[in-house]
Amino acid sequence: MKKSLIKISWPNNIDTFASEGDNWFSTAEKAGLEIPTGCLTGSCGACEIDVNGETVRACISCIKGVKGNNLNVSLTTDPFWEV
Repeated sequence: MKKSLIKISWPNNIDTFASEGDNWFSTAEKAGLEIPTGCLTGSCGACEIDVNGETVRACISCIKGVKGNNLNVSLTTDPFWEV
């Protein structure tokens, strides 16, 4: 069975397409964005992104399809991590 593509709308107004199970980091890179990282084990929260209003940690989750196959992503900002 062929995987359906999931449309992802990024905060820089670029849309990309991914398959369920794809990696958030590489998919964001295709849109010209970099998701911050820290521990890469899900403990620190540096890689948190909001997907359709739900906060996920990109390092320990993969792209999941939803009804309609459209995801709207916003990057979480934390003033303590800002340079």
